[in-house]
Amino acid sequence: MQELHDAPLAPLTTFRLGGPATRLVTATTDDEVVAAVREADAAGTPLLVIGGGSNLVISDRGFEGTALHIATRGFALDGTRLELAAGENWSDAVARVVEAGLAGIECLAGIPGSAGATPIQNVGAYGQDVSATITEVVAYDRRTGGTVVIPNEDCAFSYRHSRFKQDPDRYVVLRVRFELEDAGGMSGPLRYAETARALGVRAGERVPVAAARETVLKLRSGKGMVLDPEDHDTWSAGSFFTNPVLTEAEHAAFLARVAERLGADVAPPGYPAGDGLVKTSAAWLIDKAGFTKGYGTGPARISTKHTLALTNRGAATTEDLLTLAREVREGVREAFGVTLVNEPVTVGVHL
Repeated sequence: MQELHDAPLAPLTTFRLGGPATRLVTATTDDEVVAAVREADAAGTPLLVIGGGSNLVISDRGFEGTALHIATRGFALDGTRLELAAGENWSDAVARVVEAGLAGIECLAGIPGSAGATPIQNVGAYGQDVSATITEVVAYDRRTGGTVVIPNEDCAFSYRHSRFKQDPDRYVVLRVRFELEDAGGMSGPLRYAETARALGVRAGERVPVAAARETVLKLRSGKGMVLDPEDHDTWSAGSFFTNPVLTEAEHAAFLARVAERLGADVAPPGYPAGDGLVKTSAAWLIDKAGFTKGYGTGPARISTKHTLALTNRGAATTEDLLTLAREVREGVREAFGVTLVNEPVTVGVHL
């Protein structure tokens, strides 16, 4: 276990933003993770857990307390059962699963970050969510002081949400277990229209699992959603805002605002989200509110490839980023009456 003081946190995040931590501990085993958490809790020291840093917006002042960087490793595949240590690189794990010819997470290729973050956010993209394949999450429970195994049905998964996100100070994820599908080297049914079109098939069909992964990587790269140190469009947290989920009344009011602003013949994206709810596209809202690709003149701008990604052009501060995010949020609210919610976790700052 490595310990540093007044240590910069920006290099541990995909935004490359944020000030230093009073103390930075890097843990490479589950026991080290638990020991570091227990030590901080016993001393009453604020604790910030960092995995791949792909979903963090850290204050320019940094973090006064212990930042725990989880760098554990472990990839165990037994038939269709997969166990990943929390510190495993998620994109690399997907590649290994696809290489084994198994389906279930192939459309989650290229997503930055660590395996331990996937259940917290219920990570999803291109028609797949980890909640469909996660069987158990092994976590340290800071309330009871012991390690617990939480089955899928107790994780309270929903769109980009879980019990871990609902109670962020209670659990520290140590391992994630999955049940994959052996479909003879074929992918799961393609549920995302863009992916199916790119592969020349209809939604619901299967394709070779490697082809599904490669197609998703190309689609993500075209939107600046695959990390590249030389490409500032990837210096982001991916999608900065979640897609709004509206009640029937909210959706009706939204449609009225769209008709008023853009014309009655304009139909915004809308997808059933269960229980009378409708999910619409944050990217569409941002674009139609006037925040197009590349918007901005400062060091923090909207990606030139995708309106949903806010980026650090190389010299931005966290406050630069938040100023842009607030401008976008307020512009969308003024235009359409919908308030966007940030997807990344903020540390020491608020949107």
